[in-house]
Amino acid sequence: MQNLFDDVFDSHKNLLPKDGTVNYYGKVFAQEESQEYFHHLLKEIPWKSDEAVIFGKLIETKRKVAWFGETPFEYSYSGRTKRAEIFTPKLLALKKKCEELTDETYNSCLLNLYHDGSEGMAYHSDGEKDLKKNGAIASLTFGAERKFSFKHKFTKEKVEIVLENGSLLVMKDETQSFWLHRLPPTKKVLTSRINLTFRTIVEI
Repeated sequence: MQNLFDDVFDSHKNLLPKDGTVNYYGKVFAQEESQEYFHHLLKEIPWKSDEAVIFGKLIETKRKVAWFGETPFEYSYSGRTKRAEIFTPKLLALKKKCEELTDETYNSCLLNLYHDGSEGMAYHSDGEKDLKKNGAIASLTFGAERKFSFKHKFTKEKVEIVLENGSLLVMKDETQSFWLHRLPPTKKVLTSRINLTFRTIVEI
């Protein structure tokens, strides 16, 4: 397993050994600004429990989600279809920041609220048919630092990184085709994390 916890991060460095591209930019917001965004998003976003259909049964998560876009996109995953709210000025500012740093464009954002370390996400790929194939996904973290893990679908190689408060991670190219990623639960984290994943929906 490749461990990247103690590296000094270069945003041009690919954290994956092959079959995709993941760049970590480290902290792109100062501590005070990160805290302001965290508290604003916690208070102002219309958070709801996520829903998924698993083995024909509707499951609600403790983790909360929200879905925003440039238009009221419909987005389907885990057997459920969601309709996007229109971007707020704060979310547009965050989107612009990600676009400037990554030289990419995004038209939608899935937000996740993890109340503490007991809430996580199992291994998965963001390969839904609505997403731009091999498009970039920009992931912002506000609040608690959490470990983030990648696992190759075929070789089972693993890469792990700690996502810091105010940090940016970008997944692109063939990453979703060849790699799974997850947010593992932990008893060590007692505070909340808000994650914003800016992405591109392709309307057919």
